[in-house]
Amino acid sequence: MLKTKVYNLEGKAIGDIELSDKVFGVKVKPAVVHQVFVQQTNNQREPWADTKSKGEVRGGGKKPWKQKGTGRARHGSSRSPIWKGGGVVFGPRTDRNYKTKINTKTRQLAIRMCLSDKAQTNHILVVENLKFTAPKTKLLTGLLKSLPKFKNLLLLTAGKDEMVLRMAENLPKVKVWRAEDVNVMELLSKDTVLATKDGIAKMEQIFAK
Repeated sequence: MLKTKVYNLEGKAIGDIELSDKVFGVKVKPAVVHQVFVQQTNNQREPWADTKSKGEVRGGGKKPWKQKGTGRARHGSSRSPIWKGGGVVFGPRTDRNYKTKINTKTRQLAIRMCLSDKAQTNHILVVENLKFTAPKTKLLTGLLKSLPKFKNLLLLTAGKDEMVLRMAENLPKVKVWRAEDVNVMELLSKDTVLATKDGIAKMEQIFAK
């Protein structure tokens, strides 16, 4: 079973916590993580570009010229895709649906793999709690500066913590997220995870199934 240090609000190590092998000790398979990541990005994608088909372009109701005798190629409408200003064949449409489905077990497995990778590379930090005396950003900044260095941080709390959200609002390298809502995209986007002890317990409760 993996162990990691637990820090207090001053950034001092006060003990260790055991991490469940079912959540933080899973063998990582990049193909599974990639599959879930692509599904998430697809579900966030919205079709903005739109083109008009031959039937939607204005004009062109009359045959441009008679069928025979002009020496030119025959055409039935100026709305034809081969005409300038005509319709577009197989162009992008706003009614296209990019959403894909993936089963819950695969999604949770990918989350466990991401958490395991963070734990095995010492990129999961655990803090006893985040009960600061006041909702001041400098208090949170002081804690973060005293912890091992990181590029950017995903801060996980058990449930929604309004005070921590306010404190981290002006910290561009820190994102606060509910531990029970953590997903592959968020885990991959941040270098390090900082979780409260309650947040760790919540993840083990949900993702160990």
